[in-house]
Amino acid sequence: MQFSVAVSLIVFLLADLLIQNVDLEKSENLEIHKTEDFSDSKVLVLRRGAPFKVTLQLGGRAFNPHTDSLRIKILLGRLYSIMPVTFSKTVSSSSSSWKACFDPKDLNLQNPSIFLSSPASAPVGIYRFAMYVSSKNGWHRSRFSTFVLVCNPWCREDAVYIPFEDEREEYVLNTSGLLFMGTAVNNVSRPWSFDQYEPGVLEACLNLLQISPQHLKNRRVDYLNRNNPVYISRVVSAMINCEDDHGILKGNWSGDFKQGVNPTMWTGSGDILLQWARSGFSPVKYGQCWVYAAVMCTVMRVLGIPCRVVTNFNSAHDTNANLVIEEYYSETGQKLKLSKDSIWNFHVWVECWMNRRDLGSGMDGWQVLDPTPQERSGGVYCCGPAPVKAIKDRHINLPYDIPFVYAEVNADVHTVIISQGRAISYHKDKDRVGSLICTKAVGFPRLQNITENYKYTKSPTSTLRSHSSTMSGDSALSAGASPKEVSVSLILDKAPLAGQPISFTMKITNKQSVPKRMNVHINAQVKEYNNSPSDTFWEKQGIIHLAPREVTLLQQQIHPDEYESVVGDNLINLAVVLEDMATHERYLASDEFNITSPKLHIQVERETSIVLHKEQAAVVAFTNPFTHNISGEVIVSGSGLIQGKLHCRISALPPGGTVIKRFTFTPRMAGAKMLQATLFLSDISTVITGFEMVVVRKASTTYY
Repeated sequence: MQFSVAVSLIVFLLADLLIQNVDLEKSENLEIHKTEDFSDSKVLVLRRGAPFKVTLQLGGRAFNPHTDSLRIKILLGRLYSIMPVTFSKTVSSSSSSWKACFDPKDLNLQNPSIFLSSPASAPVGIYRFAMYVSSKNGWHRSRFSTFVLVCNPWCREDAVYIPFEDEREEYVLNTSGLLFMGTAVNNVSRPWSFDQYEPGVLEACLNLLQISPQHLKNRRVDYLNRNNPVYISRVVSAMINCEDDHGILKGNWSGDFKQGVNPTMWTGSGDILLQWARSGFSPVKYGQCWVYAAVMCTVMRVLGIPCRVVTNFNSAHDTNANLVIEEYYSETGQKLKLSKDSIWNFHVWVECWMNRRDLGSGMDGWQVLDPTPQERSGGVYCCGPAPVKAIKDRHINLPYDIPFVYAEVNADVHTVIISQGRAISYHKDKDRVGSLICTKAVGFPRLQNITENYKYTKSPTSTLRSHSSTMSGDSALSAGASPKEVSVSLILDKAPLAGQPISFTMKITNKQSVPKRMNVHINAQVKEYNNSPSDTFWEKQGIIHLAPREVTLLQQQIHPDEYESVVGDNLINLAVVLEDMATHERYLASDEFNITSPKLHIQVERETSIVLHKEQAAVVAFTNPFTHNISGEVIVSGSGLIQGKLHCRISALPPGGTVIKRFTFTPRMAGAKMLQATLFLSDISTVITGFEMVVVRKASTTYY
């Protein structure tokens, strides 16, 4: 008996120590790292600065802590770190180096569990690692395993740490959002699916880093710099557009989209990112500002950097950096294309949350990044990260691109009336640019006004009056006339709705004690959100007589059959010019406004009992508000709810007619999700949208 025991002991001591398998404990690690929605990915997604668990399956014999040792090699490209596995009780996330220790609660020497932790400043990317065990018979290595490391807003030591859980849920984990468009006084919310957990999106975002010029130029330096969200965000800002690299999107503001997709037809980031990846990184055609920003938001959220989409209404593009935007009108109220400067009715960028150790603690927080190619920064088309605090306090000596963003929200507008090649009237407006800056509210599908983050503002007004119409009132535009002679203002009677007349009132006041005979010109032009208006599509003119001190109200309407065929998703520039027929002084009031489209309505059956992996039914309904029959296609989608998209046709729906389409979906992700429907009309350049937020519960939930 003693001989048998001795033989067994000798066999044990001589037996080789082998690693048969490394279990990445994927489900447990995904839950701990708040990355469980990446479960469909082939690789494990982890957040830096937080420990993760792996379990070894040893062959031959159990691990002997007295004679054996275990080491781990972590690689990012050709960069690597080697660490011993210790018996420490904890693994610190604040360490500046990788650490590993055995699980002190469950030290199973045949199948030991090990906790690894990266530094909170570890570079973002795709890592490989291998286990090495040594015994008297030498070293043995496991196969290499792979994981993805991203930033960690839940870790206090991480540069992207954001202290509130509801904001981390909104700005990192949320798969849906609202993009605000239109005008400041009649903004429109458009649903967007960020799609960060859809199959293939993670890989596309990681490939974006791998094919960037910075990585191709010097991989080692690029990997080292990826520890810094300032560097990462600047690389991503440049890679969203394709002007200097193999970036994702090609911009197009020409109105001709035959070679690609009209930007208004995109409903989410997933289709764009997947098309880019599958094409071998050829630019996707086409994008405009809100598409650029929404795709960048997806990439940043995938990389773990808190991000939100921001709209700046009346956004200035100051080409000569003088903080002045010039606008020119003819003496009949037609807006002219005479300036390289421009004001976009809205412009969309993103903000990312990070500390700015490079600039000082006072610059921490939200940073502006703009991937829309407008001006070069450091030789390439990108913008930011510019601290919002620096923009507000005009610290224009700091990097990056603060003067450009400052002008976008603060430039003055100089409006000039031109007659026979010379300026005959002039007016300055300090309030129009950056009149409303907003984003989606945390946890709710509504607008949050963040204008005061960017500028010191006056008390907001609630009247339905455009900022451009404030050029009227007591501000006559004549350079040599008294401002108290005549005033004119344009007021929309109500927010314009598709299929209804556009009603507006001109208020004209004679402020002198002598009668006036006035020539009135009213002009309406179609306008894209980022461009000068096109030709006039509607105009009126006539003569009015004003008694001394008289105030008169002139009401006008533009009927649907006069604008439906030309406006679509564009805006209208409306202007009135008064000419004093005795003195030839002129007075201008103008307004730029959008026409609100109707909505698609989505109704989910049994809305309070939506369960993971269980089929659910819903209907989408639409009533035609237009004056003619319409046809088109309805597309229904929902990240985490619908695999792909659902399509249905609408044919010859008459005015006032209603169509109802029923569909089913099977949720595959739990939590708050967005169902969205989009109607693309075939005969009008209008996109009609609708959305419904639903909450998907796990199947184990009990209902009462």
